[in-house]
Amino acid sequence: MGELFRSEEMTLAQLFLQSESAYCCVSELGEIGMVQFRDLNPDVNVFQRKFVNEVRRCEEMDRKLRFVEKEIKKANITIVDTGENPEVPFPRDMIDLEATFEKLENELKEINTNQEALKKNFLELTELKHILRRTQQFFDEMEDPSLMEESSTLLDPNEVGRVAPLRLGFVAGVIGRERIPTFERMLWRVCRGNVFLRQADIEDPLEDPTTGDHVHKSVFIIFFQGDQLKNRVKKICEGFRASLYPCPETPQERKEMAAGVNTRIDDLQMVLNQTEDHRQRVLQAAAKTIRVWFIKVRKMKAIYHTLNLCNIDVTQKCLIAEIWCPVSDLDSIQFALRRGTEKSGSTVPSILNRMQTKQTPPTYNKTNKFTSGFQNIVDAYGIGNYREMNPAPYTIITFPFLFAVMFGDLGHGVLMTCAALYLVLRESRLTAQKNDNEMFSMVFAGRYIILLMGIFSVYTGIIYNDCFSKSLNIFGSSWSVRPMFTDKDANWTFDVLKENRVLQLDPAVKGVFGGPYPIGIDPIWNLAVNKLTFLNSFKMKMSVILGVIHMLFGVTLSLFNHTYFKKPLNIWLGFIPEIVFMSSLFGYLVILVFYKWTAYNAKISRDAPSLLIAFINMFLFNYNDPTNKPLYRGQMAIQCLLVVIALLCVPCMLIVKTLVLRRQYLWRKHLGTQNFGGIRVGNGPTEDEAEIIQHDQLAMNSEEEPEEHQKQSEEEVFDFTDVAVHQAIHTIEYCLGCISNTASYLRLWALSLAHAQLSEVLWSMVMKIGFSANIGFSFVLFIIFAFFATLTVCILLIMEGLSAFLHALRLHWVEFQNKFYSGQGFKFMPFTFNSILEGKFED
Repeated sequence: MGELFRSEEMTLAQLFLQSESAYCCVSELGEIGMVQFRDLNPDVNVFQRKFVNEVRRCEEMDRKLRFVEKEIKKANITIVDTGENPEVPFPRDMIDLEATFEKLENELKEINTNQEALKKNFLELTELKHILRRTQQFFDEMEDPSLMEESSTLLDPNEVGRVAPLRLGFVAGVIGRERIPTFERMLWRVCRGNVFLRQADIEDPLEDPTTGDHVHKSVFIIFFQGDQLKNRVKKICEGFRASLYPCPETPQERKEMAAGVNTRIDDLQMVLNQTEDHRQRVLQAAAKTIRVWFIKVRKMKAIYHTLNLCNIDVTQKCLIAEIWCPVSDLDSIQFALRRGTEKSGSTVPSILNRMQTKQTPPTYNKTNKFTSGFQNIVDAYGIGNYREMNPAPYTIITFPFLFAVMFGDLGHGVLMTCAALYLVLRESRLTAQKNDNEMFSMVFAGRYIILLMGIFSVYTGIIYNDCFSKSLNIFGSSWSVRPMFTDKDANWTFDVLKENRVLQLDPAVKGVFGGPYPIGIDPIWNLAVNKLTFLNSFKMKMSVILGVIHMLFGVTLSLFNHTYFKKPLNIWLGFIPEIVFMSSLFGYLVILVFYKWTAYNAKISRDAPSLLIAFINMFLFNYNDPTNKPLYRGQMAIQCLLVVIALLCVPCMLIVKTLVLRRQYLWRKHLGTQNFGGIRVGNGPTEDEAEIIQHDQLAMNSEEEPEEHQKQSEEEVFDFTDVAVHQAIHTIEYCLGCISNTASYLRLWALSLAHAQLSEVLWSMVMKIGFSANIGFSFVLFIIFAFFATLTVCILLIMEGLSAFLHALRLHWVEFQNKFYSGQGFKFMPFTFNSILEGKFED
């Protein structure tokens, strides 16, 4: 049970693995995920390690698989994920895998190359087909008799016979449709208007064989005269990346060429279909096993990468590794090593030897699907020191409770609980879907946190008697509807209600129950004009009470740290002054709150003094304030004593602890004894105690350290200034932090008030308008309710919920955890294959 409140006990162990069984043993350790390997070759270059060639081969196989995966996704084929966890292939199977992947890659590359060449040829034939069709239309239009007659009328009849017919040359091609305007302007300027351009759009988009995109193109034909213009036109076409095609001059030749092109297109289309079918079959077969291949290859790569962290003995027959592992899992690790040895067929067992070390072990907190979210909240602040008190078990309760204090609303809490229950009840199906949405993944990982926040919000909503800004009158009010200014036996009449807009109830008159409301706040406060004043006082005092209790609990947890690490000085000069300082000031304030609640009833409540003024006067030693009478007899003596005790705790933490630390250092350094003829002089330990201390110090420094390093560590100088400054900073931070942290808990009151007021404004501005418009349960009311529900979810649940979540996070990180939690450790990162199975393929 101790590991629930502290990190796991870790140990440093040495592994001796035989060369023939090392691969299988590391594979079994990766399956259980309980060991963290240390790099025993930190100064060796990555490219000079023993298994670098195997790592490169695995990377090459991984590259080929990524190429196949890219082709599968490009073909819109679904990759089959059966959830299978394949075993790690043996090293001898790497050759077969390499051959399989090489064959698959070469086959796909060959198919892609042939397909691209066929598509390019198909594109050229398609463009040529459109050119032949369009140019024939151009020539038909030019040879139209009506056009010929119209052009002849423009010439003098006497000159018609004398003008020799001109022989015009032409080129035809295809160009991108978006380049036509620029292309036409360039032709006009370069050729000075001596060319004639005709163009027509191709209706169907054509597929680019290189990129696979569909592009829109146009057919053009350019008429010119002379070789000089011909060269200019061709250079312009080349600059605009227009494709030129040969076009016969006679209609008969164009017709014959078009027939041949159509025949070739039909044949090419059939070949393309067959090629695509073959490509689909290859990719579909690969899609069934590519995930298994990925897991195998990346498991092999992870194993060889881990083997590179090991040392090799001089005989080249044994690998030596150092691992961090939990003490409670040593038996499982031994069993995994035995399985790996048997799987490899080796007869020499692997050896696991625990080591003694002064190095700080990594921090490892075992979690499950329920506690992992709360542990992540703590780890986001900082990884705890080794064997330090873990705040996560307490955060499971305190975090959703403080959230609910700020978010307390019965209706909103029910909605949040239902949303979290949906995620919890369907977690298996949602996990199998593997949604890549980062926001959904974050919410799904914290589903149990949201569930508890919703449940606690329902509880605090009942205490506040607040449901969508409305009170629930279940038991009837405990207030009596009787005026304070009339006879107590007379009830309010209709005339009184009609003439007075605001009436005041008498708290001294008992209502139906004759006492307080059974649970929560009386619903009649929802109608009161001074509702806000009452709730402010109640929630502000409640925030201070919860904050002081939370901080005192944090200080109390530091006692368990000091006890576990055997630091009695921190208990006597750290924990005790801290707990006394906070209890004598702010603990006393909490007691005053409860005392005032119980000592003053409705009849004498008008004479109750102000706690805030009394607390300020306590620090000022001012007890002659006529406006604020004492709460109880002997208040001055008790408060003066508490302030003096609190002030005495400050030098105890600030000075006394530093002086004691310095004396302990001198005591350890000189051992407190000097022997003169067998006579002991000084106030230090006896000779027997001194021998024990010397033996302990030598044992601590005997872990294969050079003599010079041992002497240097033994002669380290105690820097009194550094220790004094550090202790002064800690003392000032704690004393001032007690004040600022207590004030910080007032955010519980502020956010609760803001949430309630925002909910009330939303109701009055939306739903109240719908009910007061005399439209009944019509379609318009339905629209108004939909609008109200949308705003409730978006603003009050999501935005306000996120705000309360962040403030609860701050209260735990700053106000609670800084009392006992250092968070300066480093996390235990075991070698495991689980990340590969979860789809996280990064190393």
